[in-house]
Formats: sequence, structure tokens, C-alpha cells
Amino acid sequence: MSSKHPSDTTPPGPDSAKGGRTAIRAILAVGGGLTLAVLGSLVLEFGLAPSWLTGQKPVPAASPKGAMADLFTPPPESSIPNDEFGASVRRGMAIFTATGTNAHDFVGNNLSCSNCHLDAGRQAFSAPMWAAYPVYPKYRSKNKMVNTMEDRIKGCFTYSMNAQGSPSGGPPPYGSDVYRDLQAYFYWMSKGLPIGETPDGAGFGKIDKPALPPSRERGAQVFAANCAVCHGKDGLGQTDVNGKTVFPPLWGPHSFNWGAGMHKVSSAAAFIQHNMPLSEPGKLSAQEAWDVATFVDSHPRPKDPRQTGAITLQEADKKWHKSSEDFYGETVDGVVLGTGYPKPAPAAN
Repeated sequence: MSSKHPSDTTPPGPDSAKGGRTAIRAILAVGGGLTLAVLGSLVLEFGLAPSWLTGQKPVPAASPKGAMADLFTPPPESSIPNDEFGASVRRGMAIFTATGTNAHDFVGNNLSCSNCHLDAGRQAFSAPMWAAYPVYPKYRSKNKMVNTMEDRIKGCFTYSMNAQGSPSGGPPPYGSDVYRDLQAYFYWMSKGLPIGETPDGAGFGKIDKPALPPSRERGAQVFAANCAVCHGKDGLGQTDVNGKTVFPPLWGPHSFNWGAGMHKVSSAAAFIQHNMPLSEPGKLSAQEAWDVATFVDSHPRPKDPRQTGAITLQEADKKWHKSSEDFYGETVDGVVLGTGYPKPAPAAN
């Protein structure tokens, strides 16, 4: 298997933001899959790929109150010191934005960290890493223990990066330089924030409850009108002519698994409203965000890695999923969700 990952691209330079916006608008204006693939190849080759893919250059997020001026601004990349610590910070950033290349042995899908933590983990309301680092260690109900930042990153590899399908079959072992460099990057990014306090802009932000119960049917319409042009009509993402992932899969064997936070409809809805569509974040109403999140999260994906051995789907549902808003264990379109696939499917070469 090649050590290259289809979602890996070279981060664009500081002068490419205007060109990147132009390129993404061109992609969004094109409905033809072949043309999209060609354009996708061009934006990757010329450093014009969108920020959530490369982890570079911010995309304006939708603030819950429409104001972003008071949010923390992480330091610029140019301020990374030119010493051994700075080298670790840069390696951490490279892992974060090109996870499949720089942590290849532990990635089992076609995603990178920066697909959900936009602008290389810098963008407010897309779970920015500068907002996460200062609040650890902390207790997490998900695993009922006090988590260090290393524990938290391990969980991200386990669930969001579907490490069960990786070449190693699991996340990096404790003490790995992968964790060390990522933590150095997060520490550097959060410089100036008080320890133990959650800053504004943390997480995915808040979203109003929908006026109507979320609907998969309405969500399918929202998806077709706003999401399919990038993520594909089948939601499995899109690749360029070289086989590189241009837009990540939202479900299917190469997406996040049933243990990832994004499988919860409430989390996905908040992320979507504040950050999507990529060209017009904040465009969707709360109702539309809930509807399309319901549609996205009601499709098959890799199994929850906690469901091992003799643990049945029903037992796993009761133990880990009943308290969350998700479709785990439900039958949708004749498919029982949560069973995953016959075996973890390797990421595309």
C-alpha cells in the first residue's frame, strides 16, 4: 500500500486565498462530474484547494450572533519559532492537515483532521484546537474518565479517523511522537488563552432547535441543492483525476465511524449551520441544517470500534448510543445501521 493518502495536499501559500475562493466558486458552479474532477485536480496542483481540505486560510464562519470580532485570534504560522520546539509544531501541523500521509499507519479512511477542524484547527465554531487545548485534562462522559489531551487525540484517531481500518489496525500507541507533535502544535496555537476556561468560539457553536422535527426527506433535498456538488450525489466524496480526495466522504466505508462525534445529528447540525456550504457558511437555516444532518447521519458507515467480540448491536446501542441523537441500530431504507461492513475497507491509494 502506498504511503500517500488521497486526501493529502500541499498547503497553499499565503497569497492563494483570493485564487482559492475563485476556484471553489467555479467548482460549485459546475455540475458535471468530469469537469469537477479536472477543476479539483487544478486547485490541488496550484495550491487553491479549500481551507477545510488543506487546513490553510480561514473561511468566514457563521457566528451564533453574527459577530466574530471578539473571538481569539491564534498566532500566525510565521511566528512558529525556528528551533526544536518549532520543528515539532510544524510536524504537528503537517499531521493535522495531511493526516493520511504523516500518520499513515493509523488512518483508516479518506479524512484528515482539518476536514472537521477547519483552517488547520484555527477556525472558530469548527472545534478549533486553540479552544480545546486549555481545558484539558478534563472528565469526559464518553469514556467515563479524566482525559489528557493525548487521550483525546487517541479518541479522534479511534473514531473520526477510523483507526480500526488503518494499516496498524488501531490508533498511535501512547507516547507516540504523533501525539507529542500534535500537542506541541495545539499548545503553540493557544498561546495567550487562560488555562481551564472555555473560550468563545469553542466546539461547533450553538444551533436553535428546529421548528419542525428533522426530516430525512427534506434533508435529501437540502443535500442535493447544497452539498452534492462537492461531496457527490452518493455522499462518498469526490476525487480528482489523480485519485486524490478533493471533497471528503460523508458516509460509507471511507468516512468516520459510528463512534465519532459527528455521527450525532445535533453535532453535525451545528457544524453544518456555522460552516457549510463551504462557499457560503451560514447560508442554511437551523431547520435546513437539522434536516440535512439527519439525512447525512442516517447512512451506513464503519462500525463503532467499541462493539467487539460478543457485544451485540443491541447491547452497544444501549450502552453507548441511546443517550445521543443518532440512528445507530435503526433500520433505514432496509439497512440496519451500525453493523458497518464485512471488514474495515482500506482507504483509497
